[in-house]
Amino acid sequence: MAKSLHERWLELAGITPESIRLGDDLVARWSEPHRRYHTLEHLTRVLDGVDEFGDHADDVAAVRYAAWFHDAVYDGGESSADNEELSARLAEDELPTLQLPDDRVGEVARLVRLTKGHAADDGDRNGAVLCDADLAVLGGDADDYAAYAQAIRQEYAEIPDDLFRPGRAAVLRGLLELPALFRTPVAVERYEERARANLAAEIAELER
Repeated sequence: MAKSLHERWLELAGITPESIRLGDDLVARWSEPHRRYHTLEHLTRVLDGVDEFGDHADDVAAVRYAAWFHDAVYDGGESSADNEELSARLAEDELPTLQLPDDRVGEVARLVRLTKGHAADDGDRNGAVLCDADLAVLGGDADDYAAYAQAIRQEYAEIPDDLFRPGRAAVLRGLLELPALFRTPVAVERYEERARANLAAEIAELER
């Protein structure tokens, strides 16, 4: 039987009053009603990806904490540009209550900020695992990718098509311009080719 998110959090953070409080707060954040893609399902998929690619990481616990925090603050629409920074600050404020060492807290915050552009440097093994886990949806089959794209559009429902379409295309083009979408060997083999095809197809649709 698959572990619940609460079980996965407590396995990572330990069972203390502070960890229980923080885990409940994070689950509540990921359950906010305005979310359409950045939901508990997305969090679960990212954690699954960290499990899948985690042998590549130098500090897989830091990567798991970063997965929990990477969209813990999520506002759609025009305010979304601050999501990663605000999520990183939340990690910096909250993780010391779990008695995590300062260097691990700093690494978690760095990883959360990295998800803004997903441009992990060569040799950044922790960053590679988190970014690959976050971007794995791009390499899904046609139906999964279409559902993802639709959910993203719903999160930006307040933005009219004439602004959303070029903005979204620019984001996707930026991903395509990365030397590699994926960095861990397993993810490269499994997702790179299909993800690039999915991105190119969505860009073509947006620019019709």
